Amino acid sequence: VQLQASGGGLVQAGDSLRLSCAASGGTFSRNAMGWFRQAPGKERDLVAAIGRNNARTYIVDSVKGRFTISRDNDKKTVYLQMNNLKPEDTAVYYCAAGPQMILTAPLPLKASDYNYWGQGTLVTVSS
Repeated sequence: VQLQASGGGLVQAGDSLRLSCAASGGTFSRNAMGWFRQAPGKERDLVAAIGRNNARTYIVDSVKGRFTISRDNDKKTVYLQMNNLKPEDTAVYYCAAGPQMILTAPLPLKASDYNYWGQGTLVTVSS
């Protein structure tokens, strides 16, 4: 699976951005997908994960209520809608493809659970 992330940029606090991650190859519709972020000097942390369809998602507490993850299996694309952005959201955002999963399997929440990574897109939020 090859992943291409896009949509990052420089915004002001309170603005919104939508990140996209286009996949090619593999069996996208069966894979769990995730968005991670890495701020300078920090580890890469999970932001959101989604199962095979939009029915099952996980959002980390620090962005819950502001960020939403969704996917369009026909377009082989996963999205991260980010609203009310804050300076602490500044990071490089990575999309990742996890394992193929059955509908009822628990969502993968660790970076080590994900097999394929996009190149990252930088989000900078100014105060």
